[in-house]
Amino acid sequence: MSARVLVVDDVLPNVKVLEAKLTAEYFDVLTAFNGRDALETIYNEHPDIVLLDVMMPIMDGFEVCQKIKADPAIAHIPVVMVTALSGQQDRVRGLEAGADDFLTKPVDDVALFARVRSLVRLKMMMDELRLREETGQDFGVIDSTAASDGSEVRGRVLVIEDYEISAEAIRETLGDQHDIQIEPDCAHALERATTESFDLVIVSMAVENYDPLRFCSQIRSTEETRQLPILTLVDEGDSARLIKGLELGVSDYLMRPLERHELTARTRTQIRRKHYQDRLRSNYQRSMAMAVTDSLTGLFNRRYLNNHLENLLSHREDEGKPLSMLILDIDHFKRINDTHGHGVGDEVLKQFAQRMGLNLRGVDLAARIGGEEFVVVMPSTDLALAEGIAERLRRAVGDEPFKVNGTDQPLEVTCSIGVITARSGESPKEALARADAALYEAKHRGRNKVVKRIA
Repeated sequence: MSARVLVVDDVLPNVKVLEAKLTAEYFDVLTAFNGRDALETIYNEHPDIVLLDVMMPIMDGFEVCQKIKADPAIAHIPVVMVTALSGQQDRVRGLEAGADDFLTKPVDDVALFARVRSLVRLKMMMDELRLREETGQDFGVIDSTAASDGSEVRGRVLVIEDYEISAEAIRETLGDQHDIQIEPDCAHALERATTESFDLVIVSMAVENYDPLRFCSQIRSTEETRQLPILTLVDEGDSARLIKGLELGVSDYLMRPLERHELTARTRTQIRRKHYQDRLRSNYQRSMAMAVTDSLTGLFNRRYLNNHLENLLSHREDEGKPLSMLILDIDHFKRINDTHGHGVGDEVLKQFAQRMGLNLRGVDLAARIGGEEFVVVMPSTDLALAEGIAERLRRAVGDEPFKVNGTDQPLEVTCSIGVITARSGESPKEALARADAALYEAKHRGRNKVVKRIA
């Protein structure tokens, strides 16, 4: 996996060494020698990841990182601090500034490359979600003011640790901020992860009853847990497991012996990111739903019907089962709008759609295709059954007046319905045209009628 890497260090030899190593691994390397130039490069060149020295004059790495993470335009870019500082206090300060990782010089090359690739994979996934959200905002189906990084949200954490003293230390450290669930058995933990809702999994690489790397791979290969962050606890010097874990998709790691402040900081970072990703995915799903749904009635719209009807007709040919269709039109709907106003008309449309939903089956597809015109597609339904459903719909609409705010008396509303069964080889356009002809005949016969059309 290639990526654009920005190396920031005020010492030229350090920059050149990292540049040579990264170039040899086929990364595209950008360089900067102070914090101000680094920020300018980030805004102009949009790197995929930043390797940032801490000890720099004028503006140190902590300040640069804070500025990156404080700007929504570039906050999604991963930052790895690379420094000679090795104290836990410095590591925690870096994480508090928003750094995604903190590597100490001299940096192990294999660990560095694994971490860069891991963070770049995460960024690419986030970029795709952010792009989808921006598209939804452009179409006006996502409220950009609803953004929240989940920083104040209490997380639910599953800890896989079979050493009781270590497990209790984790619970004591994180229990005030998060709901901590300890599970010593990996197999049971995997079952819980797939059936319960968690924001983070913390996995000890020292558990004895199961291969913890196998557990991490199962988390990543299971649909329900694929996006669940994983924080691993690794023994000092166990670089082989650390690198393999990052290759498998582990989100972050901590070296033993554990430092409480660092554990707290890394846990908070992963939970914040999880809530941010959840928001992006939720917005995308909502925008997709709104793209195919009529906003007034909640039924599918014409776009969805046109695309889905072709698939349904194709399946009908393959399975040899009948497929029927209804077109419904509210009688004299213009008169309702003209007499009572469009607000009352909208309420009638909503109630009409609700009555349709109460009298259709789960397999039926209902869509609003025009102002007061609706279509119902019914798989595995012959003409006689479709006619009976249409008659039930007609009575459900016409037998009980509509109680609508803004009118003194309930409104008498009726509908006309055309019914057909799809022919072999018939296109969606041809099927809709025949159903529309049946609807026209129902209108011509005096409305509040169901008319089936065979030819």
